[in-house]
This record gives sequence, structure tokens and C-alpha cells, in this order.
Amino acid sequence: MKKNWAREEAFLILNNIIDKGAYSNIELRKRLNKSNLTKLDKALVTEIVNGTLRNLIYIDWVIKKFSSIKEEKISPTVRNIIRSGIYQILFLDKIPDSAVCNESVELAKKYDNIGSARFVNGLLRNISRKKDSIGYPYEKDLVEYLSIKYSHPKWLMEIWLEQYGEDFTEELIKSNNETPPLTIRINRLKTNKLEVKDILESYGTECADGLYNEEALRVKGTESIESIDIFNQGYFTVQDESSMLVSKIMNPRPGWLILDVCSAPGGKAAHMAELMNNEGKIIARDIHEHKLELINNTCDRLGIKIVETQLFDARNVDEYYIGKADGVLVDAPCSGLGLLRRKPDLRWKKKPDDLSELRNLQYSILEISSHYLKKGGALVYSTCTLNSKENIDVINRFIENNKDFYLDNIENLIPENLYAPNAKEGYIELYPNIHKTDGFFIAKMIRK
Repeated sequence: MKKNWAREEAFLILNNIIDKGAYSNIELRKRLNKSNLTKLDKALVTEIVNGTLRNLIYIDWVIKKFSSIKEEKISPTVRNIIRSGIYQILFLDKIPDSAVCNESVELAKKYDNIGSARFVNGLLRNISRKKDSIGYPYEKDLVEYLSIKYSHPKWLMEIWLEQYGEDFTEELIKSNNETPPLTIRINRLKTNKLEVKDILESYGTECADGLYNEEALRVKGTESIESIDIFNQGYFTVQDESSMLVSKIMNPRPGWLILDVCSAPGGKAAHMAELMNNEGKIIARDIHEHKLELINNTCDRLGIKIVETQLFDARNVDEYYIGKADGVLVDAPCSGLGLLRRKPDLRWKKKPDDLSELRNLQYSILEISSHYLKKGGALVYSTCTLNSKENIDVINRFIENNKDFYLDNIENLIPENLYAPNAKEGYIELYPNIHKTDGFFIAKMIRK
């Protein structure tokens, strides 16, 4: 095997994500599953790709500081070679700078030309010599300082500084640059945690109990968790603990009728079905056929029998289900700002205009979906974002306009060790820097 295959694969994946719009989590999984790289090389590829993406704004600032060529005149191919090289030089201690420079030069020769290779060589070696004195921009402009140091867009810094203040915002964005844990949810319809833990540990996978959910395991040391035979047998599914709490807060009972109006990829529908002991009915809807297929595949693998998928737009009213449901889940389309540590490319794929459009869509779906509930029925609204305009503001607007609903005290539905000061008021907010989960918002309302 050529010694630069891992770095070449990382460069090719970065090209597809940054310049061709591929999603980082999907592109990494697809490329690595097809590759013949070793377990260690796959880990290196993942580290280079995610690390470069998490620090992209800072890396580009460094390029601008050191490059004799204006940024717009550097070809996208060469820029991505330099970006991955800078990440390895500045952030990875175990890789010799000389090896990074040499292999970056070879990539430039192969994918561009000899002139570009000389430029890459000079730039990276200069950065290597001066890396201890590079530093950060002046702190006088707080927005710019935080944006560059932690590689988050300026518009997002402005929003979070206004919402959370300086100290909390810096802790939040710092945690967004940490590698998130891989968490799985044990399928209690087929197995138990101890059995899964024993099997995974026999493969050399490290396992630890989840922080908040009894069916959660945090796993480490596996190159592809979804390639393990017990995954295909439906013993577990991959899901962050924040997402698991949505179903716990719904607290569904066997025999219930539940509408999951924005269901794909189906993790929450499957979890609710497990909590219902596979008794009752869950209507899982989406507007895309291929996403319904994902839900069906997940449920088939897990042995879920009570989920029925339907192609339906949640913005439309379905007269048939008005007043019939025991529970409705609105896991609303959102900006995904709670997932930036897991999907770092969202930092530049999302735009501020997206947020203003989303809150009206979210409210519309919530308003329409509320009509499906019978009296006493539970309405759960969740997002994986950290933006009050998509979260509590949507809920307050809904409660103000729908006097037949109230926010329900959910203190008894969440773990005692979960910091949730607003649980009594009917909602919780989860943060990577506080809860060590993805960023999430969950609210529960009851129809009077």
C-alpha cells in the first residue's frame, strides 16, 4: 500500500464536501466503506477530514496570512491540499511536519502541476517553521475573534452572543470543535444492553453506559459500527442521547396511535415503537420516497411491526386523522445548529436567511399537526438546533394562539442527572458544552 493513500483519500473527500456540496457524514461513510484502508488509516482519514472542516475558517485565515498568492487565485484543488496539510501541521502532534509537507507536494503534483507543488511546499514549510507564533486575530473585535479562532461563521456568532453572552458562547463553540461520541441505542425488543456490550467488547470495541438513557451505550474503537453482524440483526441502532430523550418525553403507551409527521430517517419512530412494546400504530410520514425507504429499512431490521410509512407533506391537513391521535411528534425541519460538532460542514452550508424562513415553516407544521390530537393527547415538538426563534419562540407563539393546549411538566420523564431548569415549564434545551450531547430542543404540550 502506498503510504499516502490515507491522506489522498482525505483530500478527495474534502474536495467532494467543500467544492461539490457533499455532506460530510454521508461522504465519509460512503468512501470509507468502499476503501481497502486499514482501521488505523480510516481513523486518520476521518480525523483529517473532520478536523479540517471544524477548523476551516481558522485554516483559511492562516493561508491568507502566509500566502504570497491571493486566495481567489489559488485553485480549489490546491487550496484543499493546503488546508488538510495545515490542519495536520497545526493540530496533529503525532505526524511529522516533514511527512505532511512531502505528501502534500506529491498530491499537488498528481492533481495539479509542478508549479503548484512548489507553492504548496514553500507555504507549508514556512507555516511549519512559524507555527508556534501564528496565534489568532486581535480580541478587540469579539465576533471576528471568536469566528476565526473557533471556525464558526460571523452571523452565527452574532446570534449566539445575543442569546447566550460571551462566556457561554465561547464554551459552546469550543465544544463544537471536539470529536463527538458515537452512541447506540439497544433494541430491547430483541436483546439487552449486557448482551450487546459483551459482543461488542469481544470485537475490541470499548463500551460505556450512556449518560442519561438506560438503553444507551457509548462506543469507541470500531471502524464501522454498521458493518457488525449484530447491527444487521437489529440488536441496536445509532442514535445520540439527545434524540432518544424525544421518545422518552413523548412517553407513549402500548396501543397508542401516534403520528410522526416529519419522521425520516425513522430513529424516533422506531424508539417509540420499542417503548410501546410493538403494540399500537405509528404513522411515519415524509415528503420523499427514498426517505420513507430508510424508515422501512430501519424498522424491518429492528423487528418493528407497528410503523406504517406514508408519503405526505406535513404542511397539508389530513382530514382523516383529525381528533384521533394519542400522540403527535413534530420533529421539525430546522437549521441543525445543534449538530455542528458532528456535521462541521453545516457551518458554511447554512445561511442566516434559512433561519427566518424555517420558523414560519415550523410553526405551520406544528399548528396543522396539533389538530390530529384527541383531547388529552400529547404534542411533542423537537429540533436539533440552538436558536430561540426556531425553538421556544415557536412554542410560545403556538400556545398564545391555541388556548386549548398547555405546556406539560416533564420533570418526571427525564433523568434526575439531566440539567433541565425549564422541565417544569414543559421544555428542555440540551447543549454540547453542558450535557455532552448534540444540541437539542424538546417541548411537550397537552391538548385540554
